[in-house]
Amino acid sequence: MEFKRIPHPSPTPDAAREAAIADPGFGTVFTDHMVTIDYDEAKGGWQTPVIGPREAIPMDPASSVLHYAQEIFEGMKAYAHADGGLALFRPEANAGRFNDSARRMAMPELPEETFLAAVREAVKTDAKWMPPIEGGSLYIRPFMFASEAFLGVRPAKQYKFVLILVSSGNYFKKGVNPVKIWVSQDYVRAAPGGTGAAKTGGNYAASLVPQAEAIAKGCDQVVFLDAIENKWVEELGGMNLFFVRADGSVITPPLTGTILPGITRDSLIAMLREEGLDVREEPYSIAQWREEAESGELLETLACGTAAVVTPVGTVASPAGEFTIGTGGIGQMAQKMREKLVGIQHGHVEDKHGWVERIG
Repeated sequence: MEFKRIPHPSPTPDAAREAAIADPGFGTVFTDHMVTIDYDEAKGGWQTPVIGPREAIPMDPASSVLHYAQEIFEGMKAYAHADGGLALFRPEANAGRFNDSARRMAMPELPEETFLAAVREAVKTDAKWMPPIEGGSLYIRPFMFASEAFLGVRPAKQYKFVLILVSSGNYFKKGVNPVKIWVSQDYVRAAPGGTGAAKTGGNYAASLVPQAEAIAKGCDQVVFLDAIENKWVEELGGMNLFFVRADGSVITPPLTGTILPGITRDSLIAMLREEGLDVREEPYSIAQWREEAESGELLETLACGTAAVVTPVGTVASPAGEFTIGTGGIGQMAQKMREKLVGIQHGHVEDKHGWVERIG
């Protein structure tokens, strides 16, 4: 695929870039370039991809996204390998989920090969922004929004796809440690028939108030229950959950349309089954969570996602009180799964599934 290339007039000096990526944290150190692709129904659809300087996006105040929230995004990473090369992890799954989200939000699908070409082009262009630290990565954020200027409730006819990169360290400031989560009582993330399975910004906007409530209660994250009975565990604000039990079974809430189908979630299902565990996708209630934690039947709870990889849940809090999972520390399965998954991504562990794609 041919990209139109716009030279960067003033790329970040080497010394400034090296200082920025020495300890980048998460979500604030942006690289020099971005990919943009415009869609215009009147011009036949998708136009020529462009890679150029990361810069502000001109936008009409009547742009549809500002009024009717037609917007989707993805989250994925590029990893450094010991030989100096770079790799992606299951990028075709992100491309597929991006289009699943597009269909739900009445937006045009981006051809999978175009999505993947944009990812590869951006990562190769800004490879020098890879943080030279343990666990460092280039976080990749593709997104698309309705750019047509009009005021009317209908799908837009013009869109803009953009892809930016972020030099990233650990998602949680305190590193890989058990998180404490708050059970949301007054808010839900998604309802049947809604947009819970789409990666759209509105889902995350709706989680901000309960997430702030969780932080005010001394917790790291919020967990949402179902919208109908308010008893079935669904997911955290941005991560899926697994419950590791003493009988050798693992339960993860099923994908019924209200939960985002996480790519890390799907990978963990395969990896846990390789360990000989009986992984079941079935409902798991907040009452069962407490009862099994207190009886010792529940050994661990794992939270997982692209940014945080695999993170143990140590304590669950609600107005009914708190309960601790296992010892409240990092369990054996959480440690093992995290090390194995990170090892596959970084090329230290054999990739038996063909998940890793080398791009340099």
